Amino acid sequence: MQIGSPLVILMGENDADNAIEDFELPIEDKEGVNKRDIWSSRNSNLFYGCSNASKKFQKAENITQPNRYLLIVTTGGLNQQRTGITDAVVAARILNATLVVPKLDKSSFWKDSSVFSDIFDVDWFIKYLAKDVSVIKELPLKKGQVWVPSRMQVPRKCSERCYINRVLPALDKKHAVQITKFDYRLANRLPTDLQKLRCRVNYHALEFADPIRRLGEKLVQRIRTRSKHFIALHLRFEPDMLAFSGCYYGGGDKEREELGRIRKKWKTLRASNPDKARRNGRCPLTPEEVGLMLRSLGYDKSVHIYVASGNIYRGNQTLAPLMALFPNFYTKDTLASKDELAPFSAFSSRLAALDFIVCDESDVFVANNHGNMVKILAGRRRYFGHKPTIRPNARKLFRLFLNRNYMTEKEFVDRVNKCQAGFLGEPKEIGPTWGVFHENPSPCICEKGNSSTREKIPHSMTRLTNTHYDAETPEDPEVDVLLSD
Repeated sequence: MQIGSPLVILMGENDADNAIEDFELPIEDKEGVNKRDIWSSRNSNLFYGCSNASKKFQKAENITQPNRYLLIVTTGGLNQQRTGITDAVVAARILNATLVVPKLDKSSFWKDSSVFSDIFDVDWFIKYLAKDVSVIKELPLKKGQVWVPSRMQVPRKCSERCYINRVLPALDKKHAVQITKFDYRLANRLPTDLQKLRCRVNYHALEFADPIRRLGEKLVQRIRTRSKHFIALHLRFEPDMLAFSGCYYGGGDKEREELGRIRKKWKTLRASNPDKARRNGRCPLTPEEVGLMLRSLGYDKSVHIYVASGNIYRGNQTLAPLMALFPNFYTKDTLASKDELAPFSAFSSRLAALDFIVCDESDVFVANNHGNMVKILAGRRRYFGHKPTIRPNARKLFRLFLNRNYMTEKEFVDRVNKCQAGFLGEPKEIGPTWGVFHENPSPCICEKGNSSTREKIPHSMTRLTNTHYDAETPEDPEVDVLLSD
């Protein structure tokens, strides 16, 4: 059976040992692929993160109004909450208000009871932002009693003027306002100083709490002791993702019944067209397809790969072809003991934070979906040195995998490389206004030699260390929840 057939993956026709033939680049293609450094981006040394405030950006102590408090409640999983926290700081700055440490979502799809300090270093968050926005842990008492804030909502993608017109009057009247369902409630485009504040929050102020950070660093160290370089893959091949996407991978009636049953929980979804979804690149690649893409891009069998994911649809049976292509295969469950994971296992956001750390520290990050984790990591990796982030060109790759039986290995490799040109995370690969800000923080990325933007990242205020495709923001809340990690 030819490599690339989804039937091998989902129907279980062969044992793991026979699930996939060994795939080797033709010798001439090895030489062609290696013309580029597969572990770094070209000209990445010419770009750097630059998020310092301008001289016109006043200090928080000079503009924060007394008796004006903003509270927000985030929604979704870890990374959707992270965008909400980042935007909440900017909203507080727009309103010249004191921000109360945001509350995290505990009731939606993820059902995670974690509070802010369980996931993030709250003291560092407050200290780092002190010059930009006043942040406190709790709303003060009002006349000796608990102060119940006035609740309200704001529209999605609310602009600076929108906050001033809608929220400021309520703040001036009630003095404490809580905005609920705070996800994507700030415009994508803002004045440069506010965009740079977004970057300072996302890339410097938000650091994981010590227990998460320590275990995450251990996972990275355990890979690094075995290999100088490694790839991290956000596979996103869980049953809920496949069911929601309405895609079909060749598993027959059993697959249709299993995923169809899950899909019914989203009542607003229309009837799916699996063939159209795959043709349009809206389906995640199968683990096998991801493996074949990476091998064609020059990553050989010796490369170590970390897979960040929840429970994969049909488990090891689905993963077998990828593991055959990359035997040096890790997850957090294989790198950490049960005792080490025990404090995190009941909390989806804390487990996601461990995956986030390993993906962030990887030499190459592969994004097999369009979710919030991918967007945030892609932006973060651009900011911190343009580390390679590979986004499968799913629309073109689908047709390539479909016709693989009719071409030689050399032709296949050549075409994969052509398909992926412009999808490897190179500097200036995308325009400055492309996509959402958290994925493409162009106002916070400067080019060396450009005197108008020359600036140094404030390392003295940073404890971060490195150990050695765009979809518009979805408007359907159910989509947001599913794509939040």
